[in-house]
Amino acid sequence: MNSLGLPLALSLLLGLSAVSAETIDFYIGTYTKPGGSKGIQRGSLDLATGALKLEGLAAEAKNPSFLAVHPNGKFLYAAVEGGGGAVGAFAIEKDGALRHLNDDSTKGAGNCHVFVDASGKNVLAANYGGGSIASLPIRADGSVGPATGFVQHTGQSVNPKRQSAPHAHSIYANGDFVYACDLGTDDVFVYRFDATKGTLVPNSPPSGKVPPGSGPRHLAFHPKGGFAYVNNEMTSAVTAFAHDAKKGTLTALQTLSTLPDSAADAAKNSTAEIFCHPSGRFLYVSNRGHDSIAVFAIGADGKLTSVQHAPAKVKTPRGFALSPDGNWLVAAGQASDSLASHRIDPATGKLTPAAEVAGVGAPVCVVFANPK
Repeated sequence: MNSLGLPLALSLLLGLSAVSAETIDFYIGTYTKPGGSKGIQRGSLDLATGALKLEGLAAEAKNPSFLAVHPNGKFLYAAVEGGGGAVGAFAIEKDGALRHLNDDSTKGAGNCHVFVDASGKNVLAANYGGGSIASLPIRADGSVGPATGFVQHTGQSVNPKRQSAPHAHSIYANGDFVYACDLGTDDVFVYRFDATKGTLVPNSPPSGKVPPGSGPRHLAFHPKGGFAYVNNEMTSAVTAFAHDAKKGTLTALQTLSTLPDSAADAAKNSTAEIFCHPSGRFLYVSNRGHDSIAVFAIGADGKLTSVQHAPAKVKTPRGFALSPDGNWLVAAGQASDSLASHRIDPATGKLTPAAEVAGVGAPVCVVFANPK
């Protein structure tokens, strides 16, 4: 090697490292079909520009709709809707590919949401069709074991077409409690949770309530504590709760629309995903039909003020994710087979479209490879 070879090689290596450090991988949950997606897809986000790149199929699976990454970043879990209620466990390889470990039953039909508790010992699952929830233990190798906790919800609400029975739509662990949104009963059920045993025991009171006929779908806790937010699928609204982390209780503070007053397609809209910004200053909710992201400012009292209804730049934005640095939002368009990135204004929370990429079949969930 000549005298310039080594410095040049080092320069190129450092340059490649810098480029690598400016991107972050994410995984995409999809609905699978012939000619479309075959399972869990992988993509990357340029943290400087917002550019998106599809990296291809990470693992084959049937309808791996919702995904969750283990706190250690080594494993990924999927709500496998195909073939009944199940959780699929995958190891995340060094190159970003996923290696299937095993599947195990959630003991109810239509598992649509999964969540890994902070201890990394359990995967929680919500069965929409079965109206039930389950807790499955995570083994040392990342695989899942048979459910150690199971609760069958009961009840109904005021909409006879969609609320004649319970429909558990999502589930989350926070401290010593687990929270499950049930669209069919208008409850956010609360359970005392033993992470070591993986058991679920109803709390007292057993739930927080949203207005009748709202259909709670997903939940977001304020990163600094004290509040929680639920997007109501059926009424295109969001309910703010005061959250007592020691008692596990949720007390409703406010419910307001996720749509502008001028929305002509309000009756055809439904909300999908919800997240708090890492700063705790902003809240984001996706609107399917209006195809927008509703942006709210969060006050010191936990109440919300509408800031923006940003075009999602995809059709039917079912899922989205915020980048760990809080600078980007990546939305998944189920009906457009595409993704779109948006830059987040740190002062106002407003979104500005940055990039789009097509060619991923029916994307419904986005999770970043590094959850922190």
